[in-house]
Amino acid sequence: MSSADTSPSVYVTRRLPDAVEERLKRDFQPILNADDHLPSADEVVDGCREADALVPCPTDRITSDVINRLADGIKIIASFSVGYEHIDIDAAAGRGIVVTNTPDVLTDATADIAMLLILGAARRVHEGQRMIYEKTWGAWAPTAMRGVHVTGARVGILGMGRIGQALARRVGGFGMEVHYHNRSRLAVEQEAGARFHDNLESLLAVSDILSIHCPSTPETLRIINEESLRLLPDGAIVVNTARGNVVDDDALIAALSCGKLFSAGLDVFDGEPEIHPGYRDLDNVFLLPHLGSATMPTRDAMGFRALDNLDAFFAGQEPPDRVA
Repeated sequence: MSSADTSPSVYVTRRLPDAVEERLKRDFQPILNADDHLPSADEVVDGCREADALVPCPTDRITSDVINRLADGIKIIASFSVGYEHIDIDAAAGRGIVVTNTPDVLTDATADIAMLLILGAARRVHEGQRMIYEKTWGAWAPTAMRGVHVTGARVGILGMGRIGQALARRVGGFGMEVHYHNRSRLAVEQEAGARFHDNLESLLAVSDILSIHCPSTPETLRIINEESLRLLPDGAIVVNTARGNVVDDDALIAALSCGKLFSAGLDVFDGEPEIHPGYRDLDNVFLLPHLGSATMPTRDAMGFRALDNLDAFFAGQEPPDRVA
């Protein structure tokens, strides 16, 4: 941008990594969230009154109501996220507002967290840590704290996109057998020995460990529910690093409580940061506060990707990550 006086104004809903904010200040006129509070819908609308662009995060609900109240100056919404279900893209398109996301840059970080959740849920990490902190750990015993042996287990991957494929590579290193269900079958070289299932029911039947990586869409809403959980092998483990609303919380908690499932590992929740209170009453869950992309290089890369989209748009070019 030629100067601060002519550079576009960008309203940013949350604090971004320092390096990202420095680039924002260099190339744009940013309107920043100094205390990093979660803004209300009214605050988002007010913050955009003098802005040319909006950079929201997954926790910001950019609904049709919000979009229809945005000032006419807003021409692009560059989300700091790979998912964009928090944005009503139809409403944005109706107003001629471009929407972009940040794909590709968080694949490995999220796959690492999925692997962590598998191991943590299988080896009863939550229970073990609680024993340490509550000082209830007694003497070692041959029958104490026995978990699931993951080597040789069958892992069912629901959604074999970039993150699903990255997880498949990781679990292969642990000697696990990989199965997957996707909207379409991968090329043989991408499968790398994984076994394709053309329907969810078939995948569930062989999933000792089910790892969820599908996007949040109307079709996947509560796709893991009472009926689907019943199809899993007894003693299975469910892991979710996708989106919370693909899981029916009541059904999952019931399956964990009755012993149908051995455990679950969850990094995402419906309505987060509020979560279903029933999870806090269970010992056989390993819960994380949406850490999938939370490494310093990944969060920097997400921010730079969002800025790359803004740069392209304001230079009159097609943003590389346009979704609407």
